[in-house]
Amino acid sequence: MIVTKTEACTKTKYKVYLDGAFAFVLYKGEMSRFGITEGEDIPEETVEKIRTEVILKRAKLRAMHLLEDMDRTEAELREKLRQGRYPEEAVEGAVAYVRSFGYLDDARYAENFVVSRKASKSRREIRMLLNRKGIEDKWIERAFEICYENEDEQEAVLRILRKKKVDPRTADDAQMQKIYGFLARKGFRFDTVRQVIQNYNENA
Repeated sequence: MIVTKTEACTKTKYKVYLDGAFAFVLYKGEMSRFGITEGEDIPEETVEKIRTEVILKRAKLRAMHLLEDMDRTEAELREKLRQGRYPEEAVEGAVAYVRSFGYLDDARYAENFVVSRKASKSRREIRMLLNRKGIEDKWIERAFEICYENEDEQEAVLRILRKKKVDPRTADDAQMQKIYGFLARKGFRFDTVRQVIQNYNENA
């Protein structure tokens, strides 16, 4: 394989292009160690060694560090690694590595996400947020089944009314129109909100 281009991305790191395509990023010392020079031929065995012993190892460590910093979805972790200019095979290897230790679990992430937000958000809004994070529908449904087993959206509506200090028994039309609009934007169904408000005396 021919080193067609090397391009500095920081003072110490370089993008390496092989046969005209981006291959990986190496530190200056690694460039010297593996004899990476523009226009020079590099044996396939050397390229494979770089990919497995340097790039993949670095990607695994980076993935572990990213998950120590905060819990992430698989899609978010992949995106972070890609932003770090790791090639796709290294991204896949790193994701498989952390998943094998149980550090990456979209089902668990979805469940924790629902638990922390179900008191203030509708299922529709929660689903939308989880979809944006790349969580598959099957994990979202599983989380809903577990987290809403003994509680429905009426409880969430009640909590919002109490938090905003809105009492349907004394609120005027303008206040009620405002809270209806707020709850609708949050994704709560009109029938759910209406039932909570109609039964507020016994629920409050």
